[in-house]
Amino acid sequence: MAFMADQLFDGRAFRILTVVDCHTRESLAIVPRVSFRAYQVVEALDEIARIRGRPKSLRVDNGPEFAGRALDQWAYLNRVEIDFSRPGTPTDNAYIEAFNSRLRAECLNASWFLSMADARERIEDWRRDYKETRPHTALGGLTPNAFAQQTHQARKVA
Repeated sequence: MAFMADQLFDGRAFRILTVVDCHTRESLAIVPRVSFRAYQVVEALDEIARIRGRPKSLRVDNGPEFAGRALDQWAYLNRVEIDFSRPGTPTDNAYIEAFNSRLRAECLNASWFLSMADARERIEDWRRDYKETRPHTALGGLTPNAFAQQTHQARKVA
């Protein structure tokens, strides 16, 4: 999990929470908001956990939204280990950094967002395309969704 920042056409800033499954490369969530509080990060994690189940660990950067009591309490209650990246070492969270770089180049820099609703819609469209239709060489030419389904089937058999 990490945060990014961008702005609307009129210069108003907004932040973007990105959540990626490091194993399947699936984009689990991209949440643009004008501002974030720690409880909103927890709400996003609850939504992901409801759909996918709880992760064993979360790798996060050192933003204030991740360093507070709300995320600590959520992790404790859900038995999730939080792995903070070291300050100034983006390689600690390389998958999310690579994902955020693609999001920046292919969506954020290529778009002129007219409103937060417009930003949410365009970013979600990009996320779905990244997850459902774009093959990844690191996944043997599969899309992240197809790879995740294949992995899920293998776990059932095992």
